[in-house]
Amino acid sequence: MERHNDFRYKTGPEPHRQRTRAILEAHPEARHLIGKNPWTALIILVCVAFQLAMAYLLREQSGWWIVGLAWFVGAFPAHVLFVCIHEAAHHLIFRKREWNIYAGIVANLPTIIPSAISFKNYHLKHHAFQGVHELDADLPSRWEARLINNYFIGKALWLLFYPFFQAVRVLRCKEAMLIDRWVVLNVVVQLAFDVAVVYFWGWQAFAYLGLSLMFSIGLHPLGARWIQEHYLVLDPDQETYSYYGPLNTINLNVGYHNEHHDMPSVPWNNLPKLRAMAPEFYQSLKYHKSYTLLLLRFLFSQEISLFSRIVRKDRGGVPLSDESTPDVALIEKTA
Repeated sequence: MERHNDFRYKTGPEPHRQRTRAILEAHPEARHLIGKNPWTALIILVCVAFQLAMAYLLREQSGWWIVGLAWFVGAFPAHVLFVCIHEAAHHLIFRKREWNIYAGIVANLPTIIPSAISFKNYHLKHHAFQGVHELDADLPSRWEARLINNYFIGKALWLLFYPFFQAVRVLRCKEAMLIDRWVVLNVVVQLAFDVAVVYFWGWQAFAYLGLSLMFSIGLHPLGARWIQEHYLVLDPDQETYSYYGPLNTINLNVGYHNEHHDMPSVPWNNLPKLRAMAPEFYQSLKYHKSYTLLLLRFLFSQEISLFSRIVRKDRGGVPLSDESTPDVALIEKTA
């Protein structure tokens, strides 16, 4: 694979809409997989209770215990809660949209940073405009990719501080709703929860929750999920990858990423059924089987950098600037 000094550009449409139409034409019964899974709410409550119990038990422990248990234990329920926030963002838990918002806010509690609603606001743009740098906050910013480069230390720090980089990216996406009443509610509830944890249980308990978050989406095998989903590791022309390894059992099938992009209205428990129902559409696609191996390859291979992504300069037939962030409203007006 060639070394990337810039993103890989494509002019064609992203692959998922075309594959969705083809799947539904060949397998109209796949529509029956669309629906809600209210049992996800129970998973949220169990994971929140588990993390709170761990935080309480560690409130007077040494730093080594807190760091070790956050990495080996806390990262897993924290990651599951992030997957549940993702399900809530797609309104895949309850029929009433407001209940999904509340579910996301509850799932957000042990992860200490108010992000459930802001994630929902920009993540749906990722599905609508995959690969459009000015609209897709899942893509690294160019300054971010240049800063991190393709060396081990840069990529390790990037994974460790991934929540920071993700938060900053949203600022370049003018169509992402940064502030609304639900974002304000999320912030107020989260800050009240954080203050309560520190006041009643102390900074050690808070540190456990914070480190669980950092490891769940950062420098940890679970952090390889962000590489798995869209980085060009196995094929320079395939822009979305699935993971079919054992951690899907714990992580609510979040590795079925091609399937999720093809049919975002299918809840996590039905994604393996989609692949089994339409195998001819997925058997030819490359996929990952190990997060640990993927993490090590990403960190140590200088052929892989943050530029190892596919981008598009086109949004609805209107070309977008390569370097600048255009006035999106003007583009829509002239389209």
